[in-house]
Amino acid sequence: QVQLVESGGGLVQAAGSLRLSCAASGRIRSINTMGWYRQAPGKQRELVATITSGGYTNYADSVKGRFTISRDNAKNTVYLQMNSLKPEDTGVYYCNANIVPEMGYMLPRWGQGTQVTVSS
Repeated sequence: QVQLVESGGGLVQAAGSLRLSCAASGRIRSINTMGWYRQAPGKQRELVATITSGGYTNYADSVKGRFTISRDNAKNTVYLQMNSLKPEDTGVYYCNANIVPEMGYMLPRWGQGTQVTVSS
């Protein structure tokens, strides 16, 4: 069974940094785009950043210049380095990946979410 497991969330003061990790495991043939989304209390889930298998990245305007997404294809892992954090970055961060399993078709997968809280 394919799954995504996130780690690295926590509580940090404004202007601090955190690094999130998300590892895919299971019977995987390949992984296409991977990304991070977040959901603040009372708000809809929004895109933070994505990265293709070839390394092309895309960021939400609100995090450009502060967050960096990267991936290690050999480890089926995507990272999100978050610097200069602001209180408005607070939320549950979810990992997403378009995974092609060994048997079957590509499906988007979601991690369980990791809480990021930025105090002012």
